[in-house]
Parts: sequence; structure tokens; C-alpha cells
Amino acid sequence: MKKHILLFVGMLTTVFIACDDFLDVNDNPNSPVSENLVLEAKLPAAQVYTAVLETGQLNQLGAFWGGYWGTTTEAVTKFRKERTYNGPSIMASRDGIPVWENGYQVLLYYHLIQEQADAEGALFYSGIAKIMKGWHFMRLVDVYGDVPFDQALQGTRFPEPEYEDGEVVYQKSMTLISAGIEDIKNAPAGSGPGNVDVMFKGDRNLWIKLGNTLKLRGLLRQSEVGRDAYIASEITKIEQEGSGFLGVGESVTVQPGYLNTTGKTNPFWTNYYRTNQGVLTGNHIDLAPTSFSITRYAELDDPRIETLYTTSQADGIYKGVMFGDPSPGTEFNREHTSAFKGPNENGGKPAALFKSATQGSIILGSFESLFLQAEAAHRGWITGDAEMLYHQAIRESMKYMEVTDAARVNSYLQHPNVVFNNTLEQIILQKWLSLNSISSIEAWNDFRRLGLPAIPNSLSAPSPNARPQRLMYPETEEQSNGYQVSKRGVTDITSAKVWWMN
Repeated sequence: MKKHILLFVGMLTTVFIACDDFLDVNDNPNSPVSENLVLEAKLPAAQVYTAVLETGQLNQLGAFWGGYWGTTTEAVTKFRKERTYNGPSIMASRDGIPVWENGYQVLLYYHLIQEQADAEGALFYSGIAKIMKGWHFMRLVDVYGDVPFDQALQGTRFPEPEYEDGEVVYQKSMTLISAGIEDIKNAPAGSGPGNVDVMFKGDRNLWIKLGNTLKLRGLLRQSEVGRDAYIASEITKIEQEGSGFLGVGESVTVQPGYLNTTGKTNPFWTNYYRTNQGVLTGNHIDLAPTSFSITRYAELDDPRIETLYTTSQADGIYKGVMFGDPSPGTEFNREHTSAFKGPNENGGKPAALFKSATQGSIILGSFESLFLQAEAAHRGWITGDAEMLYHQAIRESMKYMEVTDAARVNSYLQHPNVVFNNTLEQIILQKWLSLNSISSIEAWNDFRRLGLPAIPNSLSAPSPNARPQRLMYPETEEQSNGYQVSKRGVTDITSAKVWWMN
């Protein structure tokens, strides 16, 4: 089995170099991927693609707009479109951020898995594909608003697929996830994917819990837009299903068997920390924590600051940068600011984000699930002790971020501003501290939903109150489906809100 997974990892190198060819069944109807590969090969490829998207471009965008990352003085000309909220540059076919294109590519792959699984009667595989399609459809709505659903992924049958309201796509995604849960529950014993499932190794219960957790995340996204009756109805369905949500020790991690060789390492490590030769990457050198994030950890005497960041070389203190500063002085250069810590800066031990070149890719942490449950309990949506869930979430975050001193964790929980006070502000702040650079897109989503925490605006924003609300539809979509794009009238990223935003 290990040999099979390692061969699959090698295949992925080709996948990500030429993913258009890999997934384009319209242009290449006889592709070996769409016609000949068995489900055991297709599933892990799609799961790794999910990890690449979630820990890569989505995490990076969320890290800038969710208050975690800025750039050093030496990198003042880099990440300009993110710092200035330049929607046209982000949507550009050249040098843009292809969230749309990659999002629909991975959706197509899960769709192909579902079609083949349905044809073969492989209920477990079909259920997984439906759950993951629900995940990615809701993610596209979070970023773009209205998107194609019913007519999407149909090839030449609908060359210009009709867009549907984001609210409707959310509802259909929830229904899709529910159907996936039922498929998995009804799958015959022994028919699961086993170890080729590089997320849960075919654990039926964990897949069902993931489905319920995704539904809870989708429901909480709707907390501020008068959807109380719908939310209550869906919560009842989750409770009636009975499996609950992901809990302590149940993070969603993609681990296909990464190797410390070129093209086979964990992509987050390679993009943001070191090469296979041990050389620091450009991203690691150019990126720095924001002053806002440093202050939030420091004011709570949060031990995670020590495993997340180095102290500055020049001053020996934790020091961040101002996001979007158009003309930072020397006090914000690499020598005077903190950097993200890895084993080389942590005495050879794993650090909060960077543990090893072969670490698993975490795409939904147990701590995120527990914070979702804490918020839902706080709102009275679910039964459960909000304080207990809050404490469990913090402890899970501490564990993941390599805070091993139990006494310090206990002391942290007794800090006057950490002791549970049953406020949304406190729950979301602690969630924000836990999501840092892991699932930063969720921090940006929470900020757009609740305005929490009070993240400073970019100093390069087009106006003091202009904030990114969504992405513009990409040029590729304007060229191929222009009528549907024009109906939405999205001409910048700072005005038109996603449907669930207050």
C-alpha cells in the first residue's frame, strides 16, 4: 500500500504541472484519467488537490485579508494586488489568482469520481465525492458569490452554465453533503477505500462527522442574515442523524506519503519555508507577521507566539509589520521583524506551522470544529457546554502548535481575558488565534460575517473604509460565459457583498 501511495505522489507532480490537461474531459475525452484510472487512484489525487488549494492560494489570500501576514521592507513591491485590493489584477488570466479555475477543476475531479462510483455501485466513494463537492461549492460561493451549480461540470452540454444565487448553492451543497453522508452510512462493510483515502483511511464515522461539521460551518456562515428557521431545521437534521461533529484529535489531514524529495514534499513547507536543499524560500523571507497578530498573542501572554515566530535578529523581540504599508522604513526590514519559525529556528524540534517536509496538510483542524461548536452552543443552536468546547478548542490548538508545557496551557486558560465569558467576541478571537496561517480563509470569512476581531485595514487600501468583500469573476469566465458574468455586475472587490454578509 505504501508503494501504491508513493507512486501516486509521483503522478501528482504531473497533475499539478498540467492540471488543465489532467482534468479537461471535454478536450480530451479519451484521457486515461477520465476513462481508465480506478477509483483507488482518482480519490487520493483529488484529496491532495483539495489540500493544495486550501493550504495554498486560499490560505494565502485569507492570511493577508484576515490580519495575519504582511511583507517586510525588502518586499514592498511584492503582493501588490493583495495589499491594494486590486480586483482586476487578481482576476487576470496572467499573474492572477485562479481560485475559480482551480476550484472548478477540483470539483470536476470529484464529479468524475462520483459518476464512476455511481456506475460501479461504490457507495462509499460516491459519498466522499458528494461531501467534498459540497465543501468546494460553498467555498466558491464564499469567494465569488453567485456561481454555476446545476449546469456546472456538464461539459459541452452547458457550455455557458447558468449562475445560481449563492444562497441557493449553499442549500444545494448542504443537501449534497447530506446525500453523501447517507451513501457512506449505507455502504456495505468492507467496501470503503481504506488507506488510499489519504484523509481518513476509510473511517466511516470520521467522514460522517466531517459532513456534519461542514454543514455546521455553512449554517454559522448564515448567522447574520435572518435565516433562523432554515438553520433550526438543518440543525435538527444533524441532531437526528446522530453522529455529531469532529472532536478532539479528529483533524482533517491529507497525508499521501510526502517525501523529502523534489516535487513530493508537503507543498506548504516548500512554498513558505525551505526547499529540499534546506534553503529558505522567497515567501519565507518576504512575509512577516502583522503587528496586529503579534500584539494579540503578546497581550494574552499566549505561549503559541514562541512556536509561531522568531524574535527579530536585531532587537531580540517579537515584532510585526503593518499590512499594506506603501513605504515601510528600515524598522520593518527582515533584520528588525519576526519571521515564521520552523525546526531550524526551533532547536530541531517541530514548530507551530512548519514541522517537517513530510508533515500532513491540515485542511480543517479539530480546533476549528470545536470553535464552530462553541459558537453554535453559545447561540443556543446545539446542546453542549460552550465553555467546555471553547477550552477543548484552545487545548487542541496549543497541541497542534507544539505548546507542550501543560502548566503554561493551564495558566493561559486562567488569564483574565481568556477565562470564558460566553461572548462571541471572545470565541472568535480565540478561533482567530488558532486559525493563523492554517485555514486563514476562515478568519477572513469570520471577519466579513461578524467584523471580528477588529483587523486593521491595509495601509494601501483604495480608501480608508474600502475592504475586500469578494473576488471578481476571472477573465477566463468573462471570455467564455460573459452574459452570466455581466448579469452580476461585479466591477470591483470592495462593494458587492457575498449573500451571507451582514
